Amino acid sequence: MDVIKTDIEGLVIIEPRIFNDDRGYFYESFSQREFEEKVCSTFFIQDNQSKSSYGVLRGLHFQKPPFAQSKLVRVVKGAVLDVAVDIRKGSPTYGKHIAIELTETNHRQLFIPRGFAHGFVVLSEEVIFQYKCDNFYSKESEGSLMYNDAELNINWEILEENAILSDKDRHNQLFKDFDSPFNYNDNLYE
Repeated sequence: MDVIKTDIEGLVIIEPRIFNDDRGYFYESFSQREFEEKVCSTFFIQDNQSKSSYGVLRGLHFQKPPFAQSKLVRVVKGAVLDVAVDIRKGSPTYGKHIAIELTETNHRQLFIPRGFAHGFVVLSEEVIFQYKCDNFYSKESEGSLMYNDAELNINWEILEENAILSDKDRHNQLFKDFDSPFNYNDNLYE
């Protein structure tokens, strides 16, 4: 796999090596050994999958310590715009985000470390979205930020009236009112 650094420390794009022939393609979507060598030392303990239609916007979500999660996300079918926001207090990129298109044809993955809020919007008619997590889900540790917060200034690449949100995501917290539980200088993997 090839690892592409982004403008935000810790967020990396992973491109697998694709082997194509007249039968189709093959690629290794994950190797713990190679991931630890090239990205970071964490151990994924849960795989999740969602199916959504065009315009579904999920996010911006995170889990607070001690149940903070890293995620390795990818698209199996369709296309999404995937967004990660740095919410580590003291980070030089605090409040900044990366947005990347993940598709079934580019096979890219995004690694989102602990200390980031995450969301995606479906750009295709339908999407199957998978993610690996390095910590178990805890309802009591849920956190979220408003997807259309002016201060975050995220271009979701769809018209706002086409966004399909859960009731919960319509009432997420504004960034200006947010007191992050993450600190840039803390080791979030202890």
